[in-house]
Amino acid sequence: MLLDLNPIAFQIGPIAVRWYGIFMALSFLLGSWYLYREGLKKGINEDFLLNLAIIAIFFGVVGARLMFVLANYPDWFVNDQLQILKVYEGGLSWHGGLLGGLLSGWIYARLKRVNVNQLLDMVVPGLGFGYFLVRIANIFNQEVLGRHTDFFFDRWPAQLIGSAIGLILLIRFFYIKTKNPPDGYQFWSFIFYHQILRAVVEETVRNNPLEVLGYVVPGWGLGFFTLTQITTPPILLIAYYFMRRTKANKEFYSAKDST
Repeated sequence: MLLDLNPIAFQIGPIAVRWYGIFMALSFLLGSWYLYREGLKKGINEDFLLNLAIIAIFFGVVGARLMFVLANYPDWFVNDQLQILKVYEGGLSWHGGLLGGLLSGWIYARLKRVNVNQLLDMVVPGLGFGYFLVRIANIFNQEVLGRHTDFFFDRWPAQLIGSAIGLILLIRFFYIKTKNPPDGYQFWSFIFYHQILRAVVEETVRNNPLEVLGYVVPGWGLGFFTLTQITTPPILLIAYYFMRRTKANKEFYSAKDST
């Protein structure tokens, strides 16, 4: 059963302010605030941090929207270009947002000669909190629905499951931080475990189209394999490679310093 919630929080004249936009803005603000605070502690230039936040957010949204449209409504590029701009109605791709924000931020940091791995770790709270909030916003838009089941709850609460994944990874981040991990490890391990949890748990119960060897377990509403599940293995390999690389670099420099 779906909750009958109004996706519009309030209106200012003809402008409708949606819950999706409010939650998205909150995730941007919190992520930017954490990046700014931690960056200043590490002696990074204030203007650089503010510019980085703006660049990563802008290209993150652009990448998220373009990837979503490309994967779901490619005809909009030809028949309805205006629809592509309606981000406030929902429809953003996690992978597209991550790619757009990561590439733009990486290029800017390299141009300014700032430690990229250090910056990557500082964006993890924004990513985790953003995933937590946006999945709640999906409830208001009645999107990211779970599959029907024969259980008492009728549908899997896919949005709440996704939100819980963001919260779990956020808690994990602050726990791992107390262990003094090498620069970059927090980011790549976040990507690694997020992809596992999303592909194995969230996508399995989410009512997404099945792309390859489509099969839904009768009565249970568990489906295999969605596009996200198919694309997860290469992402895991990339994330695991960089996780190991950051650990190896720390061990190398620790050994070097002790000699």
